[in-house]
Amino acid sequence: SKLLRAVRRHMRGKNNDWHSDLYRIFFYDCPPLDKKMEHPLTQKQIDYGKSTRATWRRELHDVLRTSPRTALRLGVVDDVNCSWVIDSDKLKKLCKGKIHLTDLAENDITLNSKQKGVDMRIGLDIASLAYKRLVDRIVLISGDSDFVPAAKMARREGIEFVLDSMWAPIRPD
Repeated sequence: SKLLRAVRRHMRGKNNDWHSDLYRIFFYDCPPLDKKMEHPLTQKQIDYGKSTRATWRRELHDVLRTSPRTALRLGVVDDVNCSWVIDSDKLKKLCKGKIHLTDLAENDITLNSKQKGVDMRIGLDIASLAYKRLVDRIVLISGDSDFVPAAKMARREGIEFVLDSMWAPIRPD
């Protein structure tokens, strides 16, 4: 799997030597949205809990729960504050009068739901690992830079901290 390949890539040290002592793989996510909603454009009922993506994520979580040295950390999906979002290019054209509402297709409007509690769980785990001196190296694979304060704290505690941004742009700090 891609996850295991990424872990193996980071198990090599600076001198191409192996870091053989893997403490644990922490995987952060939230359960998939399990809600039925009506699409605002088509009025078609969509059961997000039965989508291919939701099924795949539930299966992934089941595999991770039984994988050795793997900890699945689940936040929650904020299904109360879900909102429909129009594709930004289409929204600009709509506002400028270049297209009309009737020009929008079903896939131009998508549902936006937010994960809650995942960032906090990552920060707490980084702090716990660092303060308890359970590891000497933490590798965070994330396209997000919200964890910079936790990473700096771990480095102050003498932990080598590696951020693999998966080619996403990360703030310079």
